[in-house]
Amino acid sequence: MRLDDWFLTEDERGNPETKLEAWTRGNLVRPLIHGATYFAELRDRLAGLGRDDLLLFADWRGDPDERLAKDGPSVAEAMAAAAERGALVRGLIWRSHLDFLRFSAEENRHLGERIEAAGGQCLLDTRVRYGGSHHQKFVILRHDRDPGRDVAFVGGIDLCHSRRDDATHQGDPQAAPMPGAYGERPPWHDAQAAISGPAVAEVEKVFCERWEDPAPETRHPLRRLRDRLGKMDDAPPLPEPGPPPEPAGTHAVQLLRTYPHLRHALPFAPEGERSVARAYLKVLARARSLIYLEDQYLWSTEVIEPFAEALEREPDLHMIIVVPRHPDQDGWLAGPASLIGRAEALERLKRAGDGRIAIYDLENHESTPVYVHAKVCVVDDVWATIGSDNVNLRSWTFDSELSCAVVDEEPDPRPPAGARRFARDLRLMLAAEHLDRDEDDVLDLCDPKTAFEAFAESAARLDAWHENDRRGPRPPGRLRRHGPPELGRVSKTLAMPLYRLVVDPDGRPPRLRRTKDF
Repeated sequence: MRLDDWFLTEDERGNPETKLEAWTRGNLVRPLIHGATYFAELRDRLAGLGRDDLLLFADWRGDPDERLAKDGPSVAEAMAAAAERGALVRGLIWRSHLDFLRFSAEENRHLGERIEAAGGQCLLDTRVRYGGSHHQKFVILRHDRDPGRDVAFVGGIDLCHSRRDDATHQGDPQAAPMPGAYGERPPWHDAQAAISGPAVAEVEKVFCERWEDPAPETRHPLRRLRDRLGKMDDAPPLPEPGPPPEPAGTHAVQLLRTYPHLRHALPFAPEGERSVARAYLKVLARARSLIYLEDQYLWSTEVIEPFAEALEREPDLHMIIVVPRHPDQDGWLAGPASLIGRAEALERLKRAGDGRIAIYDLENHESTPVYVHAKVCVVDDVWATIGSDNVNLRSWTFDSELSCAVVDEEPDPRPPAGARRFARDLRLMLAAEHLDRDEDDVLDLCDPKTAFEAFAESAARLDAWHENDRRGPRPPGRLRRHGPPELGRVSKTLAMPLYRLVVDPDGRPPRLRRTKDF
């Protein structure tokens, strides 16, 4: 198997100004399913940082008081303690929209202030399109005297409230505001990747490119003054990066990104970068047996089109999708705006796949819906990605995003042949949780059609139990069939401008918008 059959080449990335390698080999990538799993490892890793070690992180939202474990420490305490022990701590935090819009401007500033007070340095970065965000969520730990411990965490989990949930899905005690359907402690399903090996140095390059951008992190005069007074406007040079870590496994890793096209061009992506979109286009053109997708949004018919074309091209191709039951916004206008794109996308996929596509949402054992925040895709049990990007136009063109795509160079010995171990293990790990199976009781699910049927049968049993007023023992499993969003004509008409301009905007250069290319 050739890696360039599955990965983008340097030319295909479409951004010659970046310092990133096309891909690296010899890595070990471990899926960390659930925030509690990720936070526990992050806590232990941060506690091991000492003098002259390096902590770099980028985040969409950071709550300084979010606990990394039941008994702490908080995010701010753990990072500040590393700085106080002599580690070099640098952070890129999205400045965020205002709190009254249910964003996190003050929380992000407070996290930066706590780290600054301990001797670290954080920038509140708003070098994005108007209405856009820095959506990358990653942490890099480099060790001055023990590079074998170097690690990068890349994925969809923010360092904030609601993320510290586990497989029981009882929710994070420190909950972020969510629609009432999710309860007081919204159950939360999420994923992060822990990377060891040469790819750690590539994630570090992603941070360095943003940190070394000479443009001011904000052009708003009052915000610049506040940053100057708070000493949060300087970006001291980073130390010269150390050599890449030694090989640690059999995983080839390609980092995929989105950067928008900006009037004040990014020096490392003058036309933006859309390698997330380009990677999906390349991989979906190869899909033959099964596309497994977990996604927070699943919007935009333009983005859905390559999935639909794959289903139309391959009569044996099946697709399993796991999404949230309800949007994360429930206002009279924001709610419908969040559903418009999904309704159109699901309709297009069902036309293309006719009986070979299934859409599910999740609930915990108390029947509370689980909010699916994961951004995971597995294609043919060969190519897998864990990242910050959702399947929508915003993530593919408008916000900044970072994903880790993996192709294991070790074949999987289990039939059917042709799979790679990492991708198949990731899919089976997620399936085991959703079906309430032990992780050693999934051998039959290696077959794509069997897996497709097992999901359908599990959801049908749980749906029937609900329809029977939940009489008798609850059947195993957490899957429910996801019905099409219900939108009235008036609601759809009123919400459509908000959807097009705010919810799912297009960040491509004009020439690519015209050709509908990425």
